[in-house]
Amino acid sequence: MKTNFKILVTLSCFIAVISCKDKNQDKAITNPPTVVETPLVETVLSAEDQAALTPEIIIQSLKDGNQRFRNNDLTPRNRSSQIKNSTLSQYPKAIIHSCIDSRVPVEDVFDRGIGDLFVGRVAGNIINEDILGSMEYACKVAGAKLILVLGHEHCGAIKSAIDGVELGNITALLSKIKPAIDMAAEYEGEKTASNQEYVELVSTSNVINNMNEIRTSSPILKAMEDNGEIDILGAMYNMTTGEVVFID
Repeated sequence: MKTNFKILVTLSCFIAVISCKDKNQDKAITNPPTVVETPLVETVLSAEDQAALTPEIIIQSLKDGNQRFRNNDLTPRNRSSQIKNSTLSQYPKAIIHSCIDSRVPVEDVFDRGIGDLFVGRVAGNIINEDILGSMEYACKVAGAKLILVLGHEHCGAIKSAIDGVELGNITALLSKIKPAIDMAAEYEGEKTASNQEYVELVSTSNVINNMNEIRTSSPILKAMEDNGEIDILGAMYNMTTGEVVFID
């Protein structure tokens, strides 16, 4: 008799536990935890926003954006709204002049959205008349306050220029990288495209040469820089880490 009583008590407790567990589960389903979503950025730069910027502020914003890019913490944006909000006007902060390399997604690298940047791209981030005209438009007409020449590691155009590749219109393009090769003439190691140290030296020299070419070939941009209206800077993109290292 006592044994049967103990069995009944144990069974009752088991049923009570199961019933309580089911009720808690039902409550959890009825009242799911609140998820706080980060609001999407919808706005784009206005004329007032652009006017309030300085080259120094823009440089720091690019550095901060690159840090977010490396941390995989890109700003969530409502791109549909940004498209609509930028339809009739644009007031970018800067123009980034980059190589065409598909591994360097310029806007993402700096965590920038629609309407934030002008982006010029050409193999080897060379300078020519069309690029200079684009930069003059970006700064003198549209109000951008920074020109950034962005080179990168493992650049195929740099390697081809070092190896003296000749092929169609590529030949003329690569000839514009030759001054950077001449700038690295005192390098004492192996001067071939297989020597990554040398390739990086020529790539950096190419960025510096292109910055000087902008100042020499565009009196408009040189005067704007001299007057403190814009900065002309260079930088190198690290293909392994995603870091942008600015060149002083």
